[in-house]
Amino acid sequence: MSKQTVLTGQHFMHGDHACAEGALAAGCRFFGGYPITPSTEIAERLARRLPEVGGVFIQMEDELGSTAAVIGASAGGARAMTATSGPGFSLMMENLGLAVMMEIPCVLVNIQRGSPSTGLPTMAGQSDVMQARWGSHGDYAIVAYAPWSPQEMFDLTVLSFNTADRYRVPVLLMADEVVGHMVERVEIPATGEIPYWPRKRPIAPPNGRFLPFLAEDDDLVPPIAHAGEGYKLHFTGLTHDALGYPDMTATTHHDLVTRLKNKVRDNAKNIIRVDEYYLDDADIVVIAYGCTARSARRSVRLARQKGIRAGLLRPITLWPFPEERLKELAMTVDSFIVAEMNLGQIALEIERIIRGPVKGIFHAGGSMIAPEPILQAIEEANGV
Repeated sequence: MSKQTVLTGQHFMHGDHACAEGALAAGCRFFGGYPITPSTEIAERLARRLPEVGGVFIQMEDELGSTAAVIGASAGGARAMTATSGPGFSLMMENLGLAVMMEIPCVLVNIQRGSPSTGLPTMAGQSDVMQARWGSHGDYAIVAYAPWSPQEMFDLTVLSFNTADRYRVPVLLMADEVVGHMVERVEIPATGEIPYWPRKRPIAPPNGRFLPFLAEDDDLVPPIAHAGEGYKLHFTGLTHDALGYPDMTATTHHDLVTRLKNKVRDNAKNIIRVDEYYLDDADIVVIAYGCTARSARRSVRLARQKGIRAGLLRPITLWPFPEERLKELAMTVDSFIVAEMNLGQIALEIERIIRGPVKGIFHAGGSMIAPEPILQAIEEANGV
């Protein structure tokens, strides 16, 4: 395969491979990672494919170093990514916070497995979703997507890079082992049809006075200059002023951290994506994501065949969570059922939003939740 060649057309593709191809199609040209089941196939694929398109693959000594390498590559102008699973994701949290503070766009993929600790290395889980939101210390907002198919592994990887660049944030792709190792048809558009959202770049020339952390637009996103372009840049994890230099005042810290949070929160309507099935007249709504949503959709279809008005809300964007849509549904829906492969994480977020109880179908991980227990919960909510 010649340089500058990315795949197009229809393929039967492994989910992890679809993620790797999505990264290449999005313009990713740097991957720094460390092998860990069940994400290793992403690294293996990119180790072969990145050199074919003029990119760089580097295996680091651990996941903390991997994230540091990705941050450095992005600061130099490259679209950069890493991939891991639960234990490695924990190690990445420190540098995730660094990327947030320095406003470095990058993509972190987590193919979730049974946890905590080493857990079930080769079996599925969805128990890292709250860690994705709160894993690094401090106040900040994060963007995280949850694919449910190899096709979305491709599509959401592209979206992750675009979102990261548009808002100068790290973006998380929170898949699970089932989706990562599933093989399905993946449609890859022609190169010119792949969406590409460029980074906001400086207008001032390098010899002018450029404030790399001054956000003058309503989106609260400052333009980004890349290391090596001639601009005077200073990146630090310390609280900093518009020039990027440390400023240890409480006022500067409050203003900076508030902007970092608000640039995601205030743009949430443009970031959030959901998938809906049969919600127009639903009395009972199932909420599920990732591989669990596939079982939930089957359950909803079976319930409809029995005359039960059930529907499915699938959050594609886990963070920021689709609060407004949920609040709308709470005005008309009688019962909410949450199915997730953990012991109830997103369920707590939903209870907070709707200010009421939900019925939880939980499993700690290791195997998919089948349609039958979800259908039983729907029938019980309907009084069957």
